[in-house]
Amino acid sequence: MDRVIKNPVRGNRDTNSHMHSGSAADSAWSDGSNYSPPAIDAKTITLPALNALYQTHRSFTQLRQTRQGLWLAALVYLLFGVADAFLLPDVAVQTVTARLIAAILAISVMEVCVARRVGLHWVDLSCAATVVVGYVAWLIPATYTTAEDAFRYYMLFGTIFMMSANLFFNLVFRLSVMTSATILVIFLYSMLHAPALSLEQTVVVILFYASCFLFTSYVNWKLNEERYNVFLNAVEAAHQHSEAEKRGEALERLSNTDYLTGMENRRAVDKRLRDYWNDWQSEGKAFAAILVDVDFFKKYNDFYGHQAGDRCLILVASVLNDTLKPLNASVGRYGGEEFIVLSRVTGRDQVMALCEIIRSAVEGLHLVHDQRRDGQAVVTVSVGASYTRPQSGPKLERIINEADRALYSAKANGRNCIRLFNPNDPLTSDDNENIAATLRMAVKNDLVHLVYQPIQNLRTGRVEAVESLMRMKMVDGTPLSPAQFIPVAERTGAILDLGLWAIRRACTEVLATGIAPMASVNVSAIQLKSRGFALAVSTILEETGVSGSQLAFEITEGIDMEGQSDVIRCITDLQALGIRIWLDDFGTGFAGLSWLRLFPFDTVKIDRSFLQDARRPAGRAMLEDIIRLIRNRGLKILIEGLETADHVELMHELGIELGQGYYLGRPVPIDEVKIKSFPRLASVSGL
Repeated sequence: MDRVIKNPVRGNRDTNSHMHSGSAADSAWSDGSNYSPPAIDAKTITLPALNALYQTHRSFTQLRQTRQGLWLAALVYLLFGVADAFLLPDVAVQTVTARLIAAILAISVMEVCVARRVGLHWVDLSCAATVVVGYVAWLIPATYTTAEDAFRYYMLFGTIFMMSANLFFNLVFRLSVMTSATILVIFLYSMLHAPALSLEQTVVVILFYASCFLFTSYVNWKLNEERYNVFLNAVEAAHQHSEAEKRGEALERLSNTDYLTGMENRRAVDKRLRDYWNDWQSEGKAFAAILVDVDFFKKYNDFYGHQAGDRCLILVASVLNDTLKPLNASVGRYGGEEFIVLSRVTGRDQVMALCEIIRSAVEGLHLVHDQRRDGQAVVTVSVGASYTRPQSGPKLERIINEADRALYSAKANGRNCIRLFNPNDPLTSDDNENIAATLRMAVKNDLVHLVYQPIQNLRTGRVEAVESLMRMKMVDGTPLSPAQFIPVAERTGAILDLGLWAIRRACTEVLATGIAPMASVNVSAIQLKSRGFALAVSTILEETGVSGSQLAFEITEGIDMEGQSDVIRCITDLQALGIRIWLDDFGTGFAGLSWLRLFPFDTVKIDRSFLQDARRPAGRAMLEDIIRLIRNRGLKILIEGLETADHVELMHELGIELGQGYYLGRPVPIDEVKIKSFPRLASVSGL
């Protein structure tokens, strides 16, 4: 149908496959009901191409209907033979025979078209020819009738053939007009051989035929226009549906994609993980879950800037993708600087090999990171893994929990290394999970308490403070050492609540009651990094009525303070409350001198290991050097681990003022704390 397109049709689906009506017709003969118009691009498609597509659409929607309509029309055509016998009895045999021949011929042609799977234009031509042949086949013998009056009226039914051409067979406009015009011409020609009519009758019949021709042609034009508009609307609807599907798919991809690295995010990984787990549960397909954490990423981000940090994560993600894709492993970003890898595995050795591939691939980037202070100068990763085993348990969360514990072990063992979950590893064992569960209910169920060890002024003999030490037991009463539960508390975050509990308990038990003039409490880096920690301590002091000057916080020297601006800020806030800050275990970590340089501590506690080694000349020289260094900084010195009279005598020789150890007093519960003065030690000049 050659006309201007009024409906704007948009889309970007390839329409070339729909431009050939032959293939469309082939499909339509089997099942035309399955066809739906394609979405097309009105900006690029030409009018001829759109018309060709419309012919494809007609093929799918009309071929089956045309075949059925022709059979029905042939039946009605034959039934009109009854009217022939009644109105034109003298030529009824001839007209009925002609009808029968025309009907058989039309049906035969249609079935040949079906068998040969011809295009719709051939079917349209056959239908048009059927209309003309059917009209001529009846008209020729009918004109020889002697029943002139009956024929004069009966011949008006010839307009039905016009209606068939224009309305019933859904022919294209030009073909239907040509068919109707042919019937009109045949009718006019037949008027020369028909029984004579009066002038008035002739005019009426001709006007009736002409009116039917014009009316049915106009209706056919409107119907074809409407069908074309319906087609355009259907294409537009198909386009909108296609666009909606594409938007839905895009949103689905977006919701499952990490915005920075472009890889799967945690939501997508969790879904993939469930699929892996279901396969393991139903089909026994083993897999490994591997957690990959960028070492010292916060330092990298803080020093080089967030853009460089983002670039670092993108590069790590890219190398993981490139490395793992050939191995049929999937990788996603699990949060922050942590990635997760899922892979089908056959055993422990394969998991370890995959972990090492991951570790070495990232190290092979040679991405400079000279702020890490651990002997490395490039970006590396710590890798923790677990894999499905018969004893993995029935819950999906277990394998991730095991991988997380293995990762913690890798980070605790120096980073840039790999660890596979081992139930016998104290950092990843199931016992730690029991400890973690106990920590969650320790305070509520009185499973944790404080003991206090005196800190004595070795010159005056007075106890100047007590150190608050946390002790814990399992539900069954089994005691746990701090070395067992403190790392678990830090890993799980339980240290935050436990730490505040310890501060409050020390204030209420020994400071508010006046049992000791000062109490020290150990504070971890996790607490110092926690927002609002200083405010929470201030609240405790206010509620217990204790002065900040009565409280000291011992901070482990092993924490690297370089770049930890939030830690320094928190310490400054605590000092503003009057709280004294002590540096604990000095000499055992890698950042002690940095701490002394960055912050003015009140007191430095020298680790007991230096005292134990002071029996040797080299050990004593080292201890004296450390003491000289601290005194040059103008700080107080406290040496722990005094366990014999010889140790105390050594302190006398070195001029150390504060001491702590079993010889001076063991850690005891609050009800056993008795502050007493020891004999004053001789005063010497010392170092």
